[in-house]
Amino acid sequence: MNTVRSKDGTRIAFDLDALIAEAGGTAFVYGISSGAALALEAAHRGLPITKLALYESPCIVDDTNAPIPGDFLTRLNGLVAEDRRGDAVKMFLRLVDLPAVAMLLMPLLPAWSKLKSVAHTLPYDITIVQDNQRGKPFPAGRWAGATMPTLAMEGSRSPAWMRNGMRALAAVLPNATFRTLEGQTHRLKADAAAPVLTEFFAR
Repeated sequence: MNTVRSKDGTRIAFDLDALIAEAGGTAFVYGISSGAALALEAAHRGLPITKLALYESPCIVDDTNAPIPGDFLTRLNGLVAEDRRGDAVKMFLRLVDLPAVAMLLMPLLPAWSKLKSVAHTLPYDITIVQDNQRGKPFPAGRWAGATMPTLAMEGSRSPAWMRNGMRALAAVLPNATFRTLEGQTHRLKADAAAPVLTEFFAR
């Protein structure tokens, strides 16, 4: 059983083995945001992924955005442990630069209750991405195991730090093609992604 783990051995990802076996033993995998970071790590660790598509894994590799605070995960875990779900969600949304006006309106929206219901999963996202949000370039060979054809994508309207991170990521992957999706933000629209993914996976 292949399990992606953090450096301290804490399980941070689902097992893909059963799903891939059910699909025939190999798979094409597509991940967005922290899901992209997870998919890449799984591919690097040797899961039978034959093609990989990644959209805006949230990497901070320069000074265009502040690196994640060193105590962020500890504080977030504390809020979750105290069942302060709303505070945990707000802390996470501030980290991802949700505009102040949107922060004020968020608790009034129908989606707020859904966000609070999954607040306990937010530390998983941080655990997956935090090592890539230090404001430093990627070390050579970081994902040397991900040798499959990989499509690394960014949105043309996404923040500079995120676009810089994806460009840097594509540059260090062994077999990556980089592509910009015009007019897209981090909230990628399905009708913009579908033809690009179809073309890549069909080749």
